[in-house]
Amino acid sequence: MKAVIAIDSLKGSLSSLEAGDAIRAGILSADKDAQVIVRPLADGGEGTVEALTLGMGGTLTQVRVTGPLGDPVNAEYGILKDGRTAVLEMSQAAGITLVPDKDRNPMHTTTYGVGEMIRDAIRRGCRRFVVGIGGSATNDGGIGMLQALGYDLLDKDGKPVSYGAKGLREIETIGDENVIPELSECRFRVACDVTNTLCGEQGCSAVFGPQKGADATMVMQMDKWLAYFAALSREKYPKANPNEAGTGAAGGLGFAFLTYTNAVLESGIKIVLEETHLEDYVKDADLVITGEGRLDGQTVMGKAPIGVARTAKKYGKPVIALAGCVTEDAKACNSSGIDAYFPILRRASTLAEAMDPEVARRNMADTVEQVIRLFELVTFRCQERIKN
Repeated sequence: MKAVIAIDSLKGSLSSLEAGDAIRAGILSADKDAQVIVRPLADGGEGTVEALTLGMGGTLTQVRVTGPLGDPVNAEYGILKDGRTAVLEMSQAAGITLVPDKDRNPMHTTTYGVGEMIRDAIRRGCRRFVVGIGGSATNDGGIGMLQALGYDLLDKDGKPVSYGAKGLREIETIGDENVIPELSECRFRVACDVTNTLCGEQGCSAVFGPQKGADATMVMQMDKWLAYFAALSREKYPKANPNEAGTGAAGGLGFAFLTYTNAVLESGIKIVLEETHLEDYVKDADLVITGEGRLDGQTVMGKAPIGVARTAKKYGKPVIALAGCVTEDAKACNSSGIDAYFPILRRASTLAEAMDPEVARRNMADTVEQVIRLFELVTFRCQERIKN
């Protein structure tokens, strides 16, 4: 039997690769001759850097950058084995988890550190980028990132504008004479699963601003300033389109990528599946195993396990999913490519006990062993019937 495993992380418990290794152990307990291939999986959000980098033989790199509040933070990103592809999560440099609740204020938080991460990767020879932009603390339209990459966003006195959304209102001129030359050689695949535009009722200020610390007055101000920034940008770069889906992602960072770099906004799981070449592995598999920490009705809304299942179904492969928790509405997964799913909890326990990595690893392996025993029994019986 050949099994291909691509499971998302069980957040707070097992990484994608750790969960995959536990599944491998369970399969081999049931069938020591099985061929088992573990591929990394993520949805473009938290855990994407670790999953893709370590799962594809790359290296993790740390760099000291400017954090969302202007203080230095350590940011980690990955460089894949080809030496030219970098995998980044903007949240490493400008994530909301880096800002204490009392200090959350998008007027001041900046994406400057994101640009510094990109600049560091360029210096190391990278020209292809996979960038996750979820979990931001910012609403600066990406101007911090652009400043770090060498764009001149200047006020009426010819000085660089301030960090944060308040810098948007100060912009008088935009220049690109000092942009790092290598940026024109770079291509960015930006993992973006939101469709919000830059401005308006569905714009980043109105929809996401309050959770980043903005009050009603700030939301109105930021929305107006972002519209002004978009108009200035369009004067210099005609492709600027604040109404394009996803431009409001990460407080306007989507707009900055699309307007000022060679970037495309794509579904996070689409990027991951293509970058890991999962399709090449499932073509001749006998069984595909996927899953995530919680399997529920939301899983079918473009989350990683469904991406795996749809890839497998292109080749008519059976798909089994494992999860730490399964809800009643997870039944929707059965009509979206997952043939059967199983919770891995083996006995009554507290949440803390169930999420303990060693417990989760053992539960995963034990559950998989029994699933594989059943799968192989059914497969054997079907083959016998065909013969007879």
